[in-house]
Amino acid sequence: MFARIVFKKNGKQDGESPFWISFSDLMTALMTLFLVVMAVTLVSVTQGISAELKRKVQRENDIRSVMAMIREESKAFPAVKFDDSTYRIDIGEVVRFESGRFDIKPEAAAFIRRYIPVVLNAQSSDLGRRWIRRIVVEGFTDQDGTYLYNLGLSLNRSRSVVCALFAPPGQSEPPLTDIQKRQIRDLFLVGGYSFNSIRANKEESRRVELKLEFWALDEEPVENKGLDEKEFGQC
Repeated sequence: MFARIVFKKNGKQDGESPFWISFSDLMTALMTLFLVVMAVTLVSVTQGISAELKRKVQRENDIRSVMAMIREESKAFPAVKFDDSTYRIDIGEVVRFESGRFDIKPEAAAFIRRYIPVVLNAQSSDLGRRWIRRIVVEGFTDQDGTYLYNLGLSLNRSRSVVCALFAPPGQSEPPLTDIQKRQIRDLFLVGGYSFNSIRANKEESRRVELKLEFWALDEEPVENKGLDEKEFGQC
């Protein structure tokens, strides 16, 4: 008969090895630490996103308030129309142009000088000063003529609107103040769309619109220093 002899290393089963017990504890601790770090990071990121979203929502609400302010004061000018999605103001059927021309009729010029203070008043408010970056006077044409011809024509139409603001007022018109003229100088730009945005008919296409542009969320208003002594000039 043969005897069966079994030798055991270290005299213990592998499952009872102190090495494996320590390694298991270490992995458990690392996993716990990882979960804690992930939880803290997730909370921090979520709070950051919430704060950024809150700022964006506040900006949008402020801009809507500015547009609502302009709309409210524009009730005295029923011909003025708004596009709140693009922040555009169609300054009315009064300001229309003859085919191929960019000169403004006296009644249209008087209308512009009466209406623009509505926009300037909104810009003078706390929200207006914070968010309104510029106001672009955009001219449009009908489809008659070439693209480049109408591009120049549309630019001249928008320029004529700005020139009308600085023109001498009529006898019954209150003149724009120097402060209002400086606002126009600092804020107003001109642009031309040629015939790239025609309307249902040619008369409606030959128009001018105001487009309000606003500062981005992380931008701060910049003052145009050194311009106070500049003359307004003549058209």
